[in-house]
Amino acid sequence: MAQFDVIIIGGGPAGYVCAIRAAQLGLATAVVEKDKLGGVCVNIGCIPTKALLHSAHAARLIAHEAKDLGVLVGDVKTDYGVAMKRSRRVADQNSKGAEFLMKKNKITVLKGTGTLEAGRKVKVGADVHEAKKAIVIATGSRVKGIPQIGLEIDKVSVISSDEALFLEQAPKTLAIIGAGAVGSEFADIFNAFGSKVTLIEALPRILPIEDAESSDVIAKSYRKRGIEVLAGAKVKKATVAKDKVTLEVEAGGETKTIDAEKVLMAAGRAVNTEGMGFKEAGVQLDERGFVKVDLKTLETTAKGIYCIGDVAGPPMLAHKGSREGIHVAEIIAGHHPAAIKYDNVPSVTYCSPEVASIGLTEEQCKERKLEYQVGRFPFSANGRARASNETEGFVKIIRGKKYGEILGAHVVASHASEMIHELVVARENEFTVEEVDLAIHAHPTLSEAVAEACLDSMGRVLHT
Repeated sequence: MAQFDVIIIGGGPAGYVCAIRAAQLGLATAVVEKDKLGGVCVNIGCIPTKALLHSAHAARLIAHEAKDLGVLVGDVKTDYGVAMKRSRRVADQNSKGAEFLMKKNKITVLKGTGTLEAGRKVKVGADVHEAKKAIVIATGSRVKGIPQIGLEIDKVSVISSDEALFLEQAPKTLAIIGAGAVGSEFADIFNAFGSKVTLIEALPRILPIEDAESSDVIAKSYRKRGIEVLAGAKVKKATVAKDKVTLEVEAGGETKTIDAEKVLMAAGRAVNTEGMGFKEAGVQLDERGFVKVDLKTLETTAKGIYCIGDVAGPPMLAHKGSREGIHVAEIIAGHHPAAIKYDNVPSVTYCSPEVASIGLTEEQCKERKLEYQVGRFPFSANGRARASNETEGFVKIIRGKKYGEILGAHVVASHASEMIHELVVARENEFTVEEVDLAIHAHPTLSEAVAEACLDSMGRVLHT
Protein backbone atom coordinates (compact mmCIF):
# COMPACT_ATOMS: atom_id res chain seq x y z
CA MET A 1 0.00 0.00 0.00
CA ALA A 2 1.39 3.38 -1.11
CA GLN A 3 0.95 6.28 1.28
CA PHE A 4 0.52 9.96 0.45
CA ASP A 5 -0.43 12.99 2.48
CA VAL A 6 -3.15 13.91 -0.02
CA ILE A 7 -4.89 11.90 -2.73
CA ILE A 8 -6.98 13.85 -5.26
CA ILE A 9 -9.50 11.95 -7.37
CA GLY A 10 -9.78 13.77 -10.70
CA GLY A 11 -7.16 15.68 -12.68
CA GLY A 12 -9.26 18.51 -14.11
CA PRO A 13 -8.81 22.24 -13.40
CA ALA A 14 -9.96 21.76 -9.80
CA GLY A 15 -7.95 18.61 -9.10
CA TYR A 16 -4.62 19.32 -10.76
CA VAL A 17 -4.48 22.89 -9.37
CA CYS A 18 -5.22 21.51 -5.90
CA ALA A 19 -2.37 19.01 -6.38
CA ILE A 20 0.10 21.72 -7.40
CA ARG A 21 -0.74 23.91 -4.41
CA ALA A 22 -0.58 20.93 -2.03
CA ALA A 23 2.85 19.99 -3.38
CA GLN A 24 4.03 23.60 -3.05
CA LEU A 25 3.07 23.40 0.61
CA GLY A 26 5.23 20.32 1.13
CA LEU A 27 2.54 17.63 1.03
CA ALA A 28 3.23 14.27 -0.65
CA THR A 29 0.51 14.34 -3.30
CA ALA A 30 -1.11 11.93 -5.77
CA VAL A 31 -3.71 12.57 -8.47
CA VAL A 32 -6.00 9.81 -9.75
CA GLU A 33 -7.01 10.33 -13.40
CA LYS A 34 -8.59 7.78 -15.74
CA ASP A 35 -8.09 9.86 -18.90
CA LYS A 36 -5.94 12.84 -19.87
CA LEU A 37 -4.88 15.40 -17.30
CA GLY A 38 -6.73 18.69 -17.60
CA GLY A 39 -10.18 17.13 -17.44
CA VAL A 40 -13.17 18.21 -19.51
CA CYS A 41 -12.03 21.85 -19.63
CA VAL A 42 -8.68 21.23 -21.29
CA ASN A 43 -9.58 18.21 -23.43
CA ILE A 44 -13.23 18.44 -24.47
CA GLY A 45 -14.45 21.77 -23.11
CA CYS A 46 -13.10 25.26 -22.55
CA ILE A 47 -9.83 25.11 -24.46
CA PRO A 48 -10.75 23.38 -27.75
CA THR A 49 -14.01 25.34 -27.88
CA LYS A 50 -12.14 28.64 -27.61
CA ALA A 51 -9.80 27.50 -30.39
CA LEU A 52 -12.85 26.88 -32.60
CA LEU A 53 -14.36 30.22 -31.64
CA HIS A 54 -11.12 31.89 -32.74
CA SER A 55 -11.42 30.13 -36.10
CA ALA A 56 -15.07 31.22 -36.36
CA HIS A 57 -14.13 34.83 -35.62
CA ALA A 58 -11.42 34.74 -38.30
CA ALA A 59 -13.88 33.26 -40.83
CA ARG A 60 -16.40 36.04 -40.22
CA LEU A 61 -13.75 38.74 -40.25
CA ILE A 62 -12.30 37.64 -43.58
CA ALA A 63 -15.64 36.95 -45.25
CA HIS A 64 -17.49 40.07 -44.15
CA GLU A 65 -15.00 42.76 -43.18
CA ALA A 66 -11.76 42.19 -45.10
CA LYS A 67 -12.65 44.34 -48.12
CA ASP A 68 -13.71 47.28 -45.93
CA LEU A 69 -10.41 46.95 -44.04
CA GLY A 70 -8.43 47.17 -47.27
CA VAL A 71 -7.62 43.47 -47.43
CA LEU A 72 -8.61 41.94 -50.77
CA VAL A 73 -9.27 38.19 -50.83
CA GLY A 74 -11.01 35.79 -53.20
CA ASP A 75 -13.94 33.54 -52.40
CA VAL A 76 -13.77 32.52 -48.74
CA LYS A 77 -14.33 28.85 -47.97
CA THR A 78 -14.35 27.25 -44.55
CA ASP A 79 -13.34 23.75 -43.44
CA TYR A 80 -14.53 22.71 -40.01
CA GLY A 81 -12.34 19.60 -40.10
CA VAL A 82 -9.17 21.68 -40.38
CA ALA A 83 -10.29 23.98 -37.56
CA MET A 84 -11.18 20.92 -35.47
CA LYS A 85 -7.71 19.41 -35.91
CA ARG A 86 -6.11 22.69 -34.84
CA SER A 87 -8.34 22.76 -31.74
CA ARG A 88 -7.18 19.22 -30.89
CA ARG A 89 -3.54 20.30 -31.12
CA VAL A 90 -4.25 23.21 -28.77
CA ALA A 91 -6.02 20.90 -26.31
CA ASP A 92 -3.18 18.37 -26.43
CA GLN A 93 -0.61 21.10 -25.75
CA ASN A 94 -2.52 22.14 -22.64
CA SER A 95 -2.90 18.56 -21.42
CA LYS A 96 0.83 17.96 -21.87
CA GLY A 97 1.41 21.18 -19.96
CA ALA A 98 -0.54 19.73 -17.03
CA GLU A 99 1.57 16.54 -17.24
CA PHE A 100 4.74 18.66 -17.11
CA LEU A 101 3.46 20.51 -14.03
CA MET A 102 2.83 17.20 -12.26
CA LYS A 103 6.43 16.12 -12.90
CA LYS A 104 7.82 19.53 -12.00
CA ASN A 105 6.04 19.47 -8.63
CA LYS A 106 6.85 15.76 -7.98
CA ILE A 107 3.17 14.78 -7.96
CA THR A 108 2.38 11.09 -8.51
CA VAL A 109 -0.23 10.43 -11.20
CA LEU A 110 -2.23 7.23 -10.66
CA LYS A 111 -3.90 6.14 -13.91
CA GLY A 112 -7.36 4.67 -13.48
CA THR A 113 -10.68 5.19 -11.68
CA GLY A 114 -10.55 6.01 -7.99
CA THR A 115 -12.99 4.47 -5.50
CA LEU A 116 -13.24 5.47 -1.83
CA GLU A 117 -12.69 2.84 0.84
CA ALA A 118 -12.98 3.03 4.60
CA GLY A 119 -10.07 4.43 6.56
CA ARG A 120 -9.21 7.26 4.14
CA LYS A 121 -8.12 4.90 1.39
CA VAL A 122 -8.54 5.04 -2.39
CA LYS A 123 -8.62 1.99 -4.63
CA VAL A 124 -7.25 2.43 -8.15
CA GLY A 125 -7.47 -0.74 -10.20
CA ALA A 126 -6.13 -3.55 -8.02
CA ASP A 127 -4.07 -1.19 -5.82
CA VAL A 128 -5.14 0.54 -2.63
CA HIS A 129 -3.50 3.81 -1.54
CA GLU A 130 -3.76 5.58 1.80
CA ALA A 131 -4.08 9.32 2.38
CA LYS A 132 -2.55 10.28 5.72
CA LYS A 133 -4.10 13.75 5.82
CA ALA A 134 -6.93 14.01 3.31
CA ILE A 135 -8.72 12.83 0.18
CA VAL A 136 -10.09 15.39 -2.26
CA ILE A 137 -12.95 14.53 -4.63
CA ALA A 138 -12.71 16.43 -7.93
CA THR A 139 -14.52 14.15 -10.36
CA GLY A 140 -16.30 16.86 -12.37
CA SER A 141 -19.35 16.51 -14.58
CA ARG A 142 -20.55 15.18 -17.94
CA VAL A 143 -23.13 16.06 -20.58
CA LYS A 144 -26.65 14.67 -20.41
CA GLY A 145 -29.56 14.14 -22.78
CA ILE A 146 -33.34 14.39 -22.38
CA PRO A 147 -34.54 10.77 -22.51
CA GLN A 148 -38.13 11.75 -21.64
CA ILE A 149 -38.71 13.05 -25.18
CA GLY A 150 -36.55 10.54 -27.03
CA LEU A 151 -33.35 12.59 -27.10
CA GLU A 152 -30.77 10.22 -25.71
CA ILE A 153 -27.27 11.09 -26.91
CA ASP A 154 -26.41 8.46 -29.53
CA LYS A 155 -23.20 10.25 -30.63
CA VAL A 156 -24.34 10.16 -34.29
CA SER A 157 -27.54 12.12 -34.87
CA VAL A 158 -27.95 13.36 -31.29
CA ILE A 159 -24.61 14.59 -30.07
CA SER A 160 -23.12 16.45 -27.14
CA SER A 161 -20.38 19.05 -27.12
CA ASP A 162 -17.94 16.13 -26.79
CA GLU A 163 -18.82 14.77 -30.24
CA ALA A 164 -19.18 18.26 -31.75
CA LEU A 165 -15.51 18.87 -31.01
CA PHE A 166 -14.49 15.90 -33.18
CA LEU A 167 -16.72 16.33 -36.25
CA GLU A 168 -14.86 16.20 -39.56
CA GLN A 169 -17.28 18.65 -41.16
CA ALA A 170 -20.00 21.05 -40.10
CA PRO A 171 -23.54 19.68 -40.51
CA LYS A 172 -25.74 21.40 -43.09
CA THR A 173 -28.46 21.87 -40.47
CA LEU A 174 -28.04 21.84 -36.70
CA ALA A 175 -30.52 22.23 -33.85
CA ILE A 176 -29.00 23.14 -30.49
CA ILE A 177 -31.08 22.48 -27.38
CA GLY A 178 -30.01 24.74 -24.54
CA ALA A 179 -28.88 28.33 -25.02
CA GLY A 180 -26.63 28.79 -22.03
CA ALA A 181 -22.92 29.36 -22.50
CA VAL A 182 -22.20 26.03 -24.25
CA GLY A 183 -25.16 26.15 -26.62
CA SER A 184 -24.62 29.79 -27.51
CA GLU A 185 -20.92 29.25 -28.21
CA PHE A 186 -21.56 26.31 -30.54
CA ALA A 187 -24.29 28.29 -32.33
CA ASP A 188 -21.63 30.94 -33.02
CA ILE A 189 -19.09 28.37 -34.22
CA PHE A 190 -21.28 26.34 -36.56
CA ASN A 191 -22.99 29.40 -38.03
CA ALA A 192 -19.56 30.72 -39.05
CA PHE A 193 -18.76 27.36 -40.69
CA GLY A 194 -21.92 27.38 -42.81
CA SER A 195 -24.45 25.37 -40.78
CA LYS A 196 -28.06 26.52 -40.67
CA VAL A 197 -28.45 26.75 -36.89
CA THR A 198 -31.60 26.72 -34.75
CA LEU A 199 -30.97 27.61 -31.10
CA ILE A 200 -33.68 26.40 -28.71
CA GLU A 201 -34.03 27.54 -25.09
CA ALA A 202 -36.83 26.53 -22.68
CA LEU A 203 -36.46 29.64 -20.52
CA PRO A 204 -37.77 33.02 -21.73
CA ARG A 205 -34.45 34.17 -23.19
CA ILE A 206 -31.09 32.85 -24.30
CA LEU A 207 -28.18 33.14 -21.83
CA PRO A 208 -30.82 33.03 -19.07
CA ILE A 209 -28.45 33.59 -16.14
CA GLU A 210 -27.14 36.83 -17.64
CA ASP A 211 -28.71 40.28 -17.39
CA ALA A 212 -31.69 40.61 -19.74
CA GLU A 213 -30.03 43.44 -21.70
CA SER A 214 -26.98 41.24 -22.36
CA SER A 215 -29.18 38.39 -23.58
CA ASP A 216 -31.07 40.76 -25.87
CA VAL A 217 -27.90 41.97 -27.61
CA ILE A 218 -26.77 38.40 -28.37
CA ALA A 219 -30.22 37.31 -29.57
CA LYS A 220 -30.39 40.26 -31.99
CA SER A 221 -26.83 39.66 -33.17
CA TYR A 222 -27.54 35.97 -33.81
CA ARG A 223 -30.76 36.63 -35.72
CA LYS A 224 -28.93 39.18 -37.85
CA ARG A 225 -26.44 36.44 -38.77
CA GLY A 226 -29.19 34.02 -39.75
CA ILE A 227 -29.33 31.93 -36.58
CA GLU A 228 -32.93 31.04 -35.69
CA VAL A 229 -33.38 31.80 -31.99
CA LEU A 230 -36.35 30.17 -30.21
CA ALA A 231 -36.62 31.21 -26.55
CA GLY A 232 -39.45 30.16 -24.25
CA ALA A 233 -39.60 27.03 -26.39
CA LYS A 234 -40.38 23.48 -25.37
CA VAL A 235 -39.36 20.38 -27.32
CA LYS A 236 -42.47 18.23 -27.22
CA LYS A 237 -41.30 15.28 -29.28
CA ALA A 238 -38.22 14.02 -31.09
CA THR A 239 -37.99 11.44 -33.88
CA VAL A 240 -34.47 10.21 -34.55
CA ALA A 241 -33.75 8.70 -37.98
CA LYS A 242 -30.47 7.67 -39.64
CA ASP A 243 -29.91 10.91 -41.52
CA LYS A 244 -31.93 13.47 -39.55
CA VAL A 245 -33.77 14.33 -36.36
CA THR A 246 -37.27 15.79 -36.43
CA LEU A 247 -38.26 17.98 -33.50
CA GLU A 248 -41.71 19.22 -32.57
CA VAL A 249 -41.16 22.51 -30.77
CA GLU A 250 -43.78 24.63 -29.06
CA ALA A 251 -42.89 28.33 -29.01
CA GLY A 252 -45.00 31.47 -28.84
CA GLY A 253 -48.20 29.48 -28.66
CA GLU A 254 -47.46 27.65 -31.91
CA THR A 255 -46.01 24.24 -32.68
CA LYS A 256 -43.40 24.04 -35.41
CA THR A 257 -41.46 21.16 -36.93
CA ILE A 258 -37.69 21.40 -37.23
CA ASP A 259 -35.65 18.96 -39.30
CA ALA A 260 -31.94 18.88 -38.52
CA GLU A 261 -29.05 16.73 -39.68
CA LYS A 262 -27.83 16.73 -36.09
CA VAL A 263 -29.11 17.82 -32.70
CA LEU A 264 -26.56 19.10 -30.19
CA MET A 265 -27.61 18.67 -26.57
CA ALA A 266 -26.43 21.57 -24.41
CA ALA A 267 -29.16 21.50 -21.77
CA GLY A 268 -27.12 20.90 -18.65
CA ARG A 269 -24.61 18.57 -17.06
CA ALA A 270 -24.70 15.66 -14.62
CA VAL A 271 -22.07 15.33 -11.88
CA ASN A 272 -19.85 12.25 -11.65
CA THR A 273 -20.69 10.61 -8.32
CA GLU A 274 -21.71 7.07 -9.29
CA GLY A 275 -19.79 3.99 -8.19
CA MET A 276 -17.29 5.87 -6.06
CA GLY A 277 -17.96 4.25 -2.69
CA PHE A 278 -19.45 7.40 -1.19
CA LYS A 279 -21.90 5.52 1.04
CA GLU A 280 -19.19 3.28 2.47
CA ALA A 281 -16.95 6.28 3.15
CA GLY A 282 -19.73 8.38 4.71
CA VAL A 283 -19.88 10.98 1.93
CA GLN A 284 -23.43 12.30 1.48
CA LEU A 285 -25.11 14.04 -1.48
CA ASP A 286 -27.52 16.97 -1.18
CA GLU A 287 -31.04 17.06 -2.60
CA ARG A 288 -29.70 18.30 -5.98
CA GLY A 289 -27.22 15.45 -6.35
CA PHE A 290 -24.06 17.43 -5.55
CA VAL A 291 -21.70 16.34 -2.78
CA LYS A 292 -22.70 17.95 0.50
CA VAL A 293 -19.88 20.23 1.74
CA ASP A 294 -19.15 22.79 4.42
CA LEU A 295 -18.94 25.99 2.35
CA LYS A 296 -16.14 27.39 4.51
CA THR A 297 -13.81 24.40 4.37
CA LEU A 298 -15.30 22.29 1.53
CA GLU A 299 -15.04 19.25 3.80
CA THR A 300 -17.71 16.62 3.13
CA THR A 301 -19.79 14.77 5.71
CA ALA A 302 -16.83 12.38 6.10
CA LYS A 303 -13.97 13.84 8.14
CA GLY A 304 -10.78 14.27 6.13
CA ILE A 305 -12.55 13.99 2.75
CA TYR A 306 -13.02 17.23 0.80
CA CYS A 307 -14.81 18.02 -2.46
CA ILE A 308 -14.10 20.70 -5.09
CA GLY A 309 -15.19 21.75 -8.57
CA ASP A 310 -18.42 20.91 -10.40
CA VAL A 311 -19.25 18.00 -8.13
CA ALA A 312 -19.24 20.34 -5.08
CA GLY A 313 -22.04 22.48 -6.53
CA PRO A 314 -22.59 25.52 -8.73
CA PRO A 315 -21.37 27.63 -10.34
CA MET A 316 -19.95 24.83 -12.50
CA LEU A 317 -17.00 26.82 -13.81
CA ALA A 318 -13.35 25.86 -14.21
CA HIS A 319 -12.01 28.96 -12.45
CA LYS A 320 -14.31 28.41 -9.47
CA GLY A 321 -13.01 24.84 -9.20
CA SER A 322 -9.38 25.96 -9.41
CA ARG A 323 -9.85 28.45 -6.59
CA GLU A 324 -11.54 25.78 -4.49
CA GLY A 325 -8.55 23.50 -5.17
CA ILE A 326 -6.12 26.12 -3.85
CA HIS A 327 -8.39 26.79 -0.87
CA VAL A 328 -8.63 23.13 0.15
CA ALA A 329 -4.90 22.48 -0.29
CA GLU A 330 -4.13 25.35 2.08
CA ILE A 331 -6.65 24.12 4.66
CA ILE A 332 -5.19 20.59 4.55
CA ALA A 333 -1.71 22.08 5.05
CA GLY A 334 -2.90 23.89 8.19
CA HIS A 335 -3.24 27.38 6.70
CA HIS A 336 -6.23 29.72 7.07
CA PRO A 337 -7.10 31.01 3.60
CA ALA A 338 -9.57 33.84 3.04
CA ALA A 339 -13.12 32.65 2.44
CA ILE A 340 -14.18 32.17 -1.17
CA LYS A 341 -16.73 34.79 -2.17
CA TYR A 342 -19.08 32.75 -4.30
CA ASP A 343 -21.08 35.86 -5.17
CA ASN A 344 -18.00 37.28 -6.90
CA VAL A 345 -17.18 34.50 -9.37
CA PRO A 346 -17.18 35.97 -12.90
CA SER A 347 -19.34 34.39 -15.59
CA VAL A 348 -18.23 34.48 -19.24
CA THR A 349 -19.73 33.28 -22.53
CA TYR A 350 -17.13 33.41 -25.31
CA CYS A 351 -19.47 33.96 -28.26
CA SER A 352 -19.10 36.99 -30.51
CA PRO A 353 -19.51 39.49 -28.97
CA GLU A 354 -18.51 38.00 -25.63
CA VAL A 355 -20.69 38.30 -22.54
CA ALA A 356 -19.15 38.68 -19.08
CA SER A 357 -20.65 39.54 -15.73
CA ILE A 358 -20.09 39.78 -12.02
CA GLY A 359 -22.57 40.10 -9.17
CA LEU A 360 -26.30 40.78 -9.49
CA THR A 361 -28.43 41.31 -12.56
CA GLU A 362 -30.87 44.23 -12.57
CA GLU A 363 -33.74 41.76 -12.22
CA GLN A 364 -32.14 40.31 -9.07
CA CYS A 365 -31.70 43.81 -7.63
CA LYS A 366 -35.43 44.42 -8.15
CA GLU A 367 -36.33 41.07 -6.56
CA ARG A 368 -34.25 41.99 -3.49
CA LYS A 369 -35.83 45.45 -3.37
CA LEU A 370 -32.42 47.13 -3.47
CA GLU A 371 -32.08 50.82 -4.19
CA TYR A 372 -29.74 51.17 -7.15
CA GLN A 373 -28.68 53.30 -10.08
CA VAL A 374 -27.68 51.93 -13.49
CA GLY A 375 -24.86 53.29 -15.60
CA ARG A 376 -24.54 52.24 -19.26
CA PHE A 377 -22.15 53.03 -22.04
CA PRO A 378 -22.52 51.64 -25.59
CA PHE A 379 -19.50 50.58 -27.62
CA SER A 380 -21.00 52.39 -30.59
CA ALA A 381 -19.75 55.54 -28.81
CA ASN A 382 -16.28 54.17 -28.02
CA GLY A 383 -13.41 55.26 -30.27
CA ARG A 384 -11.39 52.03 -30.05
CA ALA A 385 -14.49 49.94 -30.79
CA ARG A 386 -15.25 52.04 -33.87
CA ALA A 387 -11.67 51.70 -35.07
CA SER A 388 -11.88 47.92 -34.69
CA ASN A 389 -15.38 47.46 -36.17
CA GLU A 390 -16.45 46.04 -32.78
CA THR A 391 -19.31 48.33 -31.81
CA GLU A 392 -21.84 45.71 -30.67
CA GLY A 393 -22.53 45.71 -26.95
CA PHE A 394 -22.15 47.88 -23.88
CA VAL A 395 -20.90 48.14 -20.31
CA LYS A 396 -23.57 48.23 -17.62
CA ILE A 397 -22.78 48.92 -13.97
CA ILE A 398 -25.35 48.62 -11.20
CA ARG A 399 -24.44 50.95 -8.35
CA GLY A 400 -25.84 50.89 -4.83
CA LYS A 401 -27.66 54.20 -4.45
CA LYS A 402 -26.64 54.96 -0.85
CA TYR A 403 -22.98 53.86 -0.70
CA GLY A 404 -21.92 53.54 -4.34
CA GLU A 405 -20.94 49.85 -4.08
CA ILE A 406 -20.87 47.72 -7.24
CA LEU A 407 -23.92 45.49 -6.98
CA GLY A 408 -23.35 44.03 -10.42
CA ALA A 409 -21.51 44.64 -13.68
CA HIS A 410 -22.25 43.37 -17.18
CA VAL A 411 -20.10 43.66 -20.29
CA VAL A 412 -21.04 42.67 -23.83
CA ALA A 413 -18.04 43.31 -26.05
CA SER A 414 -15.48 41.74 -28.34
CA HIS A 415 -13.12 41.34 -25.37
CA ALA A 416 -15.58 41.23 -22.47
CA SER A 417 -13.79 38.21 -20.95
CA GLU A 418 -10.68 40.36 -20.41
CA MET A 419 -12.47 43.57 -19.44
CA ILE A 420 -14.59 42.12 -16.62
CA HIS A 421 -11.63 41.57 -14.30
CA GLU A 422 -11.20 45.25 -13.50
CA LEU A 423 -14.66 45.07 -11.98
CA VAL A 424 -14.03 41.68 -10.34
CA VAL A 425 -11.00 43.14 -8.51
CA ALA A 426 -12.94 46.28 -7.61
CA ARG A 427 -15.86 44.30 -6.20
CA GLU A 428 -13.63 41.79 -4.38
CA ASN A 429 -11.94 44.67 -2.59
CA GLU A 430 -15.19 46.56 -1.98
CA PHE A 431 -14.28 49.55 -4.11
CA THR A 432 -17.11 51.94 -4.81
CA VAL A 433 -18.01 53.11 -8.30
CA GLU A 434 -16.50 56.47 -7.34
CA GLU A 435 -13.17 54.76 -6.55
CA VAL A 436 -13.16 52.95 -9.91
CA ASP A 437 -13.68 56.34 -11.54
CA LEU A 438 -10.51 57.65 -9.85
CA ALA A 439 -8.43 55.27 -12.01
CA ILE A 440 -7.39 56.94 -15.26
CA HIS A 441 -8.25 54.69 -18.21
CA ALA A 442 -5.95 54.83 -21.24
CA HIS A 443 -7.28 56.28 -24.49
CA PRO A 444 -8.25 54.82 -26.87
CA THR A 445 -9.28 51.55 -25.22
CA LEU A 446 -12.43 49.47 -24.88
CA SER A 447 -11.98 49.79 -21.10
CA GLU A 448 -12.82 53.47 -21.29
CA ALA A 449 -16.41 52.23 -21.54
CA VAL A 450 -16.08 50.95 -17.96
CA ALA A 451 -15.10 54.42 -16.77
CA GLU A 452 -17.95 56.00 -18.75
CA ALA A 453 -20.49 53.54 -17.34
CA CYS A 454 -19.28 54.43 -13.85
CA LEU A 455 -19.78 58.11 -14.65
CA ASP A 456 -23.22 57.41 -16.08
CA SER A 457 -24.30 55.68 -12.86
CA MET A 458 -23.43 58.93 -11.10
CA GLY A 459 -25.16 61.11 -13.71
CA ARG A 460 -21.89 62.42 -15.16
CA VAL A 461 -21.34 60.53 -18.43
CA LEU A 462 -19.18 62.46 -20.89
CA HIS A 463 -19.38 60.87 -24.34
CA THR A 464 -23.06 60.08 -24.92
